Amino acid sequence: MFIQVLKSKIHRVTVTEARLDYIGSITIDEDLLDAAGILPGERVYIVNNNNGARLDTYTIPGARGEGTICLNGAAARLVQPGDIVIIMSYATMTPDEARTFKPTVIFPDTATNRLVK
Repeated sequence: MFIQVLKSKIHRVTVTEARLDYIGSITIDEDLLDAAGILPGERVYIVNNNNGARLDTYTIPGARGEGTICLNGAAARLVQPGDIVIIMSYATMTPDEARTFKPTVIFPDTATNRLVK
């Protein structure tokens, strides 16, 4: 049997853009992707703290150090620039693997979406 377990989490970042005209996805500053261990094209789940919306999509790397968090396509209808979101990815593993697995969780500065050192 396999279960899904939290693999990575970007906790509380601010949406900088919402682009309805773009083919779906979420653009995330590549520094944040690297720090969280999330790959380009990886499936992620997004929770909007402002309105409770939940969605899933895939990642596109954004320019490093710019703090970009941009919901694209239909997902843009569920967020507004300035909303606070949590971005999570999950991994499939056995219960035995899950007992010792430790997810990567990062806490960027919500004002800049940059890593706090």
